[in-house]
Amino acid sequence: MSRLPVIVGIGGVNPAGRVSGNHAYRRVVIDKLSSAKAASTYASLASLMELNLDPAAAATRAHIRDHTLVRRIESYDAANTPWQRSAYLSALAGQAIEFTIRKRDLPEQLPSDWDVIELDTQRLHIRIPKGADVLMKDTRKSRVSSAGQLPTGFRPDALYAARSHPRGLQLAIWGASDAIRSVGIDWETIRSAVRPDQIAVYASSAMGQLDFDGTGGALQSHLLGKRPTSKQVPLGLAEMPADFVNAYVLGNVGCTGSNVGACATFLYNLRLAVDDIRSGYRRVVIVGGAEAPILPEIIDAYCTMGALAEDEDLMALDGRSDAPDCRRAVRPFSDNCGFTVAEAGIYTVLFDDELALQLGANIHGAIADVFVNADGYKKSIPGPGVGNYLTMAKALATAEQIIGREGLRQRSFIQAHGTSTPQNRVTESHIMSLLAGVFGIPAWTVSATKAFVGHSMSPAAGDQLAMSLGVWQDGWIPGITTIDHLAGDVHTENLNFPMQHTEVGVEGIDAAFLNSKGFGGNNATAILLAPHVTRRMLARKHGVAALTQHARLNDAVSSAAVAYDAQMIQAPMPPVYRFGEGVVEGDALEISRREIRIPGFAQTVNLDLPHPYPDMQG
Repeated sequence: MSRLPVIVGIGGVNPAGRVSGNHAYRRVVIDKLSSAKAASTYASLASLMELNLDPAAAATRAHIRDHTLVRRIESYDAANTPWQRSAYLSALAGQAIEFTIRKRDLPEQLPSDWDVIELDTQRLHIRIPKGADVLMKDTRKSRVSSAGQLPTGFRPDALYAARSHPRGLQLAIWGASDAIRSVGIDWETIRSAVRPDQIAVYASSAMGQLDFDGTGGALQSHLLGKRPTSKQVPLGLAEMPADFVNAYVLGNVGCTGSNVGACATFLYNLRLAVDDIRSGYRRVVIVGGAEAPILPEIIDAYCTMGALAEDEDLMALDGRSDAPDCRRAVRPFSDNCGFTVAEAGIYTVLFDDELALQLGANIHGAIADVFVNADGYKKSIPGPGVGNYLTMAKALATAEQIIGREGLRQRSFIQAHGTSTPQNRVTESHIMSLLAGVFGIPAWTVSATKAFVGHSMSPAAGDQLAMSLGVWQDGWIPGITTIDHLAGDVHTENLNFPMQHTEVGVEGIDAAFLNSKGFGGNNATAILLAPHVTRRMLARKHGVAALTQHARLNDAVSSAAVAYDAQMIQAPMPPVYRFGEGVVEGDALEISRREIRIPGFAQTVNLDLPHPYPDMQG
């Protein structure tokens, strides 16, 4: 019997704010919310941003709006980014270059033409007869001054003993903790309900941790006259957003993995979760991604590729010469000029349907399936191919089987990858337009989350997931509000590109599609089912009585989740970080032929396993 992967929790942080409690989604549609819901989200952001101000005050709300979502870079001075200028210093005719230097600063390998004279026990006099190659400290103006940054003032490293963790791993710790707590069921209760090896964590970054505390520092140290630390290489690995969660948040001994697929990474890991739960191998899976690439070096490298929305090009689009409109840097499917880098850490918690009912979990929706296809032969690694046609077609065909033809035609929408590049607006709109026509969808609504939060690389589809789940809580599909027209080369047949938020009601949508097109030909499309559709499916499988019992159990769970949200609005809780706690060594295990008992776990690991290939059994 197949099992349905049910979404029971989601958390983390992106440029719109805290994901749990739907606050990141509500920041995007805040002008359409009731005054009470808007006030709650403003208060959540004020707490996250460490503002000791009245969140109801107009000035505070203006500050919050100005310092969330895509905006001018604040984490460093984009007009004065550090730079090393290479130069050759030539001696004047008949003279030499002369200077003094401390002995401890002398190069280990002296150039052959240096004359060294000892002045005293600490200083040397250096004479260079002809000239020398030097690197001079300098700054220069970045060609890009916009990014999707976390809300100003949010400091995850100040909330726990970060110990020089790269920023991406700080977001992993914070995001996974938020997701687990958002479930409303204590983690020990969840862990006791299943066998230890029936839990999995699938998470990754796409690029690794590239700041100075990660791989960036390991590569820069020698050029800066420093030594690499023992942490920079291991903490820089792309898999660390899973490893850190296993080791310090959950104490997980079950399955773990990091399936990297460039900008489709979140969906690649979500596919592992769906396969595991549907097959019965796992009953609890945490899926996530964390990325923190807003660094001068990374932005400069993407600029060299011609991939980013550069200030000059943004000004040209608007006919301006003074400054770019950083708030509107991301313009999916309009006249645009490149994508905008963002940071985020997003995690979601999935149960199989039986466990969700058993524990009375909140049912936020379900992941029906995730399809992944490569592009085939390509002209270039970043060039488009056929893979996304396959993933989207299979997703539409599967969804039609679940929600019916009318549900697909009238009650679905798509979260486009929507990077805001000229190539994406043509290729992705063609895929959507063509397949909407094939499946008889007359006006498929297209949303584009990156318009608000930018492109966060590995967690990008996690941003889409958070924005889609909010639709079933508040009833608004986020419109592409950063644009006022569609580009002339965008395919529009069978598509609807709303430029304002669209009200659909909390049960007006049966399914959302999350689409990702990753660098290198990594394509993925996921089917996200609405909570009301998920409940109907569970009622068919388990019966109405089981749903009634679940509703009774859910009262306490729902109240606990609401209480957690209220506590976080009051003041951000430190994330779960259990460094060195509950460590179990191998000699503490109780191992028999039938099972393994691990101290601290209520259930055992089963060793009474069947033959994996019974039809080949001899």
